Amino acid sequence: MTEPETLHRIPRRPWRWLPWLVLSQLAVAGVWWACGWRVGLPLMVASHALFMVPVFLPNSRFYAPVLSRLPGSAPQVWLTIDDGPSAETPAVLDLLDRYQAKATFFMVGERAAAHPEQVRQVLARGHDLGNHSHRHPQTRFWRLGPATMADEIAHCQQALTDIAGTPPRWYRSVVGMTNPFVAPALKRWGLTRVGWSARGFDGVNCQPQQVVDRITATLRPGAIVLLHEGAAHGHNLAIIEAVLKETQTRGLRAVLPIPNGGHPPSDAHPATAGEPSSPATPAPTTT
Repeated sequence: MTEPETLHRIPRRPWRWLPWLVLSQLAVAGVWWACGWRVGLPLMVASHALFMVPVFLPNSRFYAPVLSRLPGSAPQVWLTIDDGPSAETPAVLDLLDRYQAKATFFMVGERAAAHPEQVRQVLARGHDLGNHSHRHPQTRFWRLGPATMADEIAHCQQALTDIAGTPPRWYRSVVGMTNPFVAPALKRWGLTRVGWSARGFDGVNCQPQQVVDRITATLRPGAIVLLHEGAAHGHNLAIIEAVLKETQTRGLRAVLPIPNGGHPPSDAHPATAGEPSSPATPAPTTT
């Protein structure tokens, strides 16, 4: 089990990219003025790409810190299961019990609110929760503005807190996309962004054995494994079980990086209902 203090990567300066954006565009304007559009235009496109490409890289630290592997060399992995709760949740829990494995379920807020009993079952059986946005706007998450992004994260945080009694400390972006407006919300709620190091691409032409092969190719100590429920054309359970078998065969333990029930920093509070974007009231610091 990894010590909590080595894992928390809450954004400290969520707007650190902004001065670089301003300076780069001033430089582009100067070059355009001095050298003309034949030089200025390609330079402008390149400068925009510099700020756009990291949005689509799940483990990029450009806009926010990210945990993409567990530190250390202990024979353990972190199983993360996205997009629940779903009709498959009870069966997933049974599989995890059978292999004595623990996992963090990155849940969609509105789905959790609709099925609170499944969320409680996840916790009762020794697993953990993470924030995976409130509505999971998959096709447009990358372009959400500051207010909408803040609401997506805040509403999910509130929904999960209302059910679990304590706020989640982990966050995963939808499809791993992280635009400039994610970090301020993570700082406000004391959330650590979690990426992955082992992925099967089960949402793209899902062939179960190919998905498992892609995951197991990078399944080694410290791996953060991306899995799903309620998707993958009904192949999720087969994929999860195959990964659990291979984990066991390799002598790896699927553990939670922090004991279940660990609390986030004391200044992270659920929003008041209907006011997800209002400033949080600081609480006394505890150690």
